[in-house]
Amino acid sequence: MRTDNRNVKNTVISIYFILIVLAILLFTVFRSLNVFTENTFYVFLGAFLMMVLFHAVASYFEYDSDGDKISVINKGLILTEYINYREKHVEFIRNELVGFKFRSFIIYKSLTLILKSKDGTTRNERFNVTLVKRRKRRYVRQSLGKTIKLNKKKNQDN
Repeated sequence: MRTDNRNVKNTVISIYFILIVLAILLFTVFRSLNVFTENTFYVFLGAFLMMVLFHAVASYFEYDSDGDKISVINKGLILTEYINYREKHVEFIRNELVGFKFRSFIIYKSLTLILKSKDGTTRNERFNVTLVKRRKRRYVRQSLGKTIKLNKKKNQDN
């Protein structure tokens, strides 16, 4: 199964644009009307924090479980064609998957994969799935659950 959230990119770019225009508009209005002259710093700090928070949440997610290996990619949405600054790519054999967990915080959703290495230790790999639609997260959950079920069945047979 193959899924991603590439259709979200235009929405993210639009939101970035709106936030920047809103910050410039607030700056000019506050400057010309002398409104909130003492609190202008806090207003801009709030706008900056909103942009940083949105930047942390906005990411591209791709899941591919076709073939013998499962591939999961997470990377930023802005400037990824020029600078590969937030890419996380994990590719593993189906037998290495021990478990997974979807976590949902207030404005952030993550997928944690628990993978077993050849020497028997486990490692956790976390991916940002905030902008992935619920239906696609459900498909990923079903695919990973099926893989774990097959792995347990193989381990019991051996």
